Amino acid sequence: MDSTTPKLYHQHGMDSRSYLDLYFSNKEDMVFAEDSLTFPMTMIHYLLSTGRVEGKLLIDISLGSFIHHLYSASNFFKQIVILKFQERCIMELNRWLHDRTGAYDWSHTSSVAAELEGMRDQLKEKEMRLRSSIVQILKCDFEQENITSPVLLPLADCIISAWILEVISKNEDEYMKNLEKIKKLLKPGGQLLLIAILDATYFTAGTERFHSFKCNKEFVKNAFGKVGLVIDYCAVQRRRNVSDLADYKAALFIVGRKGE
Repeated sequence: MDSTTPKLYHQHGMDSRSYLDLYFSNKEDMVFAEDSLTFPMTMIHYLLSTGRVEGKLLIDISLGSFIHHLYSASNFFKQIVILKFQERCIMELNRWLHDRTGAYDWSHTSSVAAELEGMRDQLKEKEMRLRSSIVQILKCDFEQENITSPVLLPLADCIISAWILEVISKNEDEYMKNLEKIKKLLKPGGQLLLIAILDATYFTAGTERFHSFKCNKEFVKNAFGKVGLVIDYCAVQRRRNVSDLADYKAALFIVGRKGE
């Protein structure tokens, strides 16, 4: 591969800690907070608090090793299974899950979650509840018929997928195939909560540039319809920062329900 060609996240690997520092940290020079922290947390909290999404099992299939988008989910789902493409991300998550030395500090996001729920004095409880809800962290491979082989997961009541489809899909056909694989993990009537970046061609982690499939809101909405996901909710937030680390134009939150 030419050094100027963006790498593929799921094939070439990524520095997961650098990715967290660049897009999700509490550092003064971290400019993505509105899009990468506040937007997904607010959207998921709003949707779950309306009572339109419910059940017992939630599966998360997201980029990197962040956890902040799952705080609200832990209030509504007793079991959360996290799927990752990389062992490095699984190690990073396990370090946080078991509160080990060197675990990433997510306290700046637990405070946001507590404020959204009107529980500012219960920061520790937020992290403890999320930890207790996570029952498995598994490696996945979308090239397999059963993406978690040899483990066979029960169908989920809800799936949250953040910033992964556009990163693992090189073109429209792959996007549709990967979306179909995610949909197959849902129960009839279950819902997919998708967080995406729009009109992006790359993002940066560490010193490396990674591929992103360029798509817009209409493409994603049409893709949902083609695989049989009925759209319940859709919101777009225009980009709120200036940085050459990624070239997306907006953030998307869209919810689709699988047919009964």
